[in-house]
Amino acid sequence: MGQGQSSDGEKKVSTEQLSHELARKFAKRCFTPLELYSFQDVFRSLADNRDGISYLKEDTIARFLEIPDVLGVSSVVFQMISYLGAFPFGQDAPVVLGFEQMIMVVVIMSERYQRVLKKGNRDRTKLLFRSLAVFDRKESHAKNEENEPDKGGSKSTPRPEASRSHVAGFAVDQATNDEEEDEEDDDDLALAALESLDAIEVFRHGDAPIAQASIPSDNFKKLIMLLILVAPLSNQESLANHAERLTGDQLEGLRKTADNILAAFVNVEKFPGVKIHQFNTVIPNSLPFLFNGFNPLFEHFLFSKDIDFTKRKDGALPPPPSAVPALEQPLLPPQRGEILDLNVLSQLSFFIPGNTLFRQLRLLYSGGDAGFSLGSFETRVFNWRAPTILLVSGNRISDPPEGGQERAFSDTLRPKRFPDSGKSDHVTFGVYVTQPWRQTHKECFGDSETKLFQLEPVHEVFHASNMNRDYVAFTKPPSASCGISIGSPHPKAKQTSGLSTLVNLGAVSLMLDSSFEFGVFTHNYTSGGGAFHNSETRRTDFQDRFEIESLEVWGCGGDAEAEEQRKRWAWEEREAEARRKINLGSGDMEADRQLLEMAGIIGGNRSGGSMN
Repeated sequence: MGQGQSSDGEKKVSTEQLSHELARKFAKRCFTPLELYSFQDVFRSLADNRDGISYLKEDTIARFLEIPDVLGVSSVVFQMISYLGAFPFGQDAPVVLGFEQMIMVVVIMSERYQRVLKKGNRDRTKLLFRSLAVFDRKESHAKNEENEPDKGGSKSTPRPEASRSHVAGFAVDQATNDEEEDEEDDDDLALAALESLDAIEVFRHGDAPIAQASIPSDNFKKLIMLLILVAPLSNQESLANHAERLTGDQLEGLRKTADNILAAFVNVEKFPGVKIHQFNTVIPNSLPFLFNGFNPLFEHFLFSKDIDFTKRKDGALPPPPSAVPALEQPLLPPQRGEILDLNVLSQLSFFIPGNTLFRQLRLLYSGGDAGFSLGSFETRVFNWRAPTILLVSGNRISDPPEGGQERAFSDTLRPKRFPDSGKSDHVTFGVYVTQPWRQTHKECFGDSETKLFQLEPVHEVFHASNMNRDYVAFTKPPSASCGISIGSPHPKAKQTSGLSTLVNLGAVSLMLDSSFEFGVFTHNYTSGGGAFHNSETRRTDFQDRFEIESLEVWGCGGDAEAEEQRKRWAWEEREAEARRKINLGSGDMEADRQLLEMAGIIGGNRSGGSMN
């Protein structure tokens, strides 16, 4: 289309026509006829009219999507969609949100554009960055001065679009590698859209250079709070159903969780905004599903409450509704842990698919209820045949340690030579394990899907590497260092006297001692990593030694996994009962002892009790 026309003529007339054509194509290919009919009805019911133009206002969209006022995020969302409505011509943003512009918004926010733009790996990450970012006017002015010749020659003609942005900006500190990002094609999604229309020659790179843009930290925190809130939304579920999460301690917890996630992108004490290289580094590694909650939220535009879907063409009555409507399971089971709440659950869903978390988790073990011991952990966790999530939280111990127990724990480690990871004394770590837990005698278990992560005070995910397979170890005596270790070499058998019994920690590792009293997280960036990759954002060495406050394990899965666990528990109980009923009244004490040893009830240094 337009191949035979002059370039100048095409540019004068094609932008509006191409936007219209792309909106028509998106509507036809991305919506069903019923969805498009509903979208038209919703738009008509919400739109204001001025000078013959129908459009949506900020407060109208906020009310329709039920965005809570307490979050103060409505203006941020409106800024985003006013930019996305101009797609693929970002230089024309902000735009009036008419019918065609809202088609662009819904298609992009719900990721339905993938039904049309299938060429290559087209994602919306950079597009969303531009929609949130502001333009650094000071940096732009400096760039323009650099481009001006000192004497004589003609000055380069500045692009009018480069002198403004779709929102007012402020000065930010420039990151070291932003220029490298700017050299890449950061408009691949827009180019894909134009390629689908056979109109690639009319593309105009009119946006401000992406290296000169940043997302204000305060705006991004507000958006993160909204994303935490909408993460568990199902299709057509009302956001008002989660209003209880916006009061009291839950609201404070929401803000705290948002701070931990924001810390993954930027140190707000040093920098006022998030730059593109931080955005592109953190999201793929630690928050790949951060924006998934937008999908069901913006699909509300595709369902009209004013349309009666019960009417049938044949005039027959619709089937009667069930007398007792099915009750949806809660997001978390009634058995609550001390670490995992709805905010942390949403945080986990940003890197673990939400369909394996929401309404799917079961509390298998909680140290506060079952006791902090390897034995109680083994009893409650080992029979679960589906993925599990271990969470541990606590407070840093002083250096040098003060109490006797702290000193005894520190004596099992090499002298501390790395600084703490941050100022906050409270830390939370975890591990996602896809394989069933078991006692390890010689080698660790786990696979490439195992994830070691930190939730507080900085959110980060450390992915499994292929350097070695020292993923997870669960060791009991006679190992030299008993407990749970993630990312460390498997503990060897107990050493003879005179040899070192210090714990061998991995480059990126988490270790919990045998009594579950203390733990240590190590990030040895200098060594180059081990079973887990180094941090992509914190390129320093650090170590957190902490006293464990809470420890819990959650099983991922539904009723089938729970039934399998119940059957294994029942089998173990029958076996234990059978051992208790063994007739030991023969009078032959030596034979009785041999029988007990064969059953594993006594023997060696065992006294018959449980071994922790």
